[in-house]
Amino acid sequence: MSITKEFEWIGMQKASEAVAYTLKEMTKFAQPGISTKELDAFGAKILSDFGASSAPLLTYGFPGCTCISVNNEFCHGIPSAKQILAPGDLVNIDVSAELNGFWADNGGSFVLGEDVHQHQALVNASKIILKKAIAAIKGGVPIANIGDLMEKEAKKRGFRVIKNLGGHGIGRSLHEEPVELLNYKNKFDRRRFKKNEVVAIETFIATSSNNANVHRDGWTLVGNKGGYMAQHEHTIMVTDQQPIILTEMNGIWN
Repeated sequence: MSITKEFEWIGMQKASEAVAYTLKEMTKFAQPGISTKELDAFGAKILSDFGASSAPLLTYGFPGCTCISVNNEFCHGIPSAKQILAPGDLVNIDVSAELNGFWADNGGSFVLGEDVHQHQALVNASKIILKKAIAAIKGGVPIANIGDLMEKEAKKRGFRVIKNLGGHGIGRSLHEEPVELLNYKNKFDRRRFKKNEVVAIETFIATSSNNANVHRDGWTLVGNKGGYMAQHEHTIMVTDQQPIILTEMNGIWN
């Protein structure tokens, strides 16, 4: 969507606040010994207190309120009572929701406690790449240029990008035009970012894989060549200067 009216601006701000605060509090709540089901229930309560509804549940009938992926799970992980968090786990939480007809999306990967498995460099790379990508977006910038920037920044740090996942437009539904905001340069993509449009920009930075495949559970995505992946995501509004980061309060860059 494009924000052209004050009520749209207010609606997107409120939806973005709901998902950003939920992600921030879930990240703080995560600790060794709890299950991802418990973590999901904690997030569900926060969204409910805002009056917001889970976007993946509403849109796809996802078996959870939020997506929580651990270690070799790349994204779209199903919250489970059997998945108990442990020190050093690479955890990804993706929170998207609808509030009063407006939709927002954000996510972040982090290492739980001490970095005993050496995942922090991957997490840091994903954070830095998202920050650089967002800083380069404004009305008129070719979408493919941002994907090019992401892939080059990943390679500089010794990582790869997942090529069949990407960001997307958002606002009046979870996924809107422009779709497929990829992490590499698609030379056939002639689209440009437009002033006032709302998009969810996300990184998919990996150690070994370059594509994500659906796990046998029908939801969780894993790497085609194994390894690990970090994802960070903000919902932003494009301007003719620096974008406005609607989910900035989630603290993923802290």
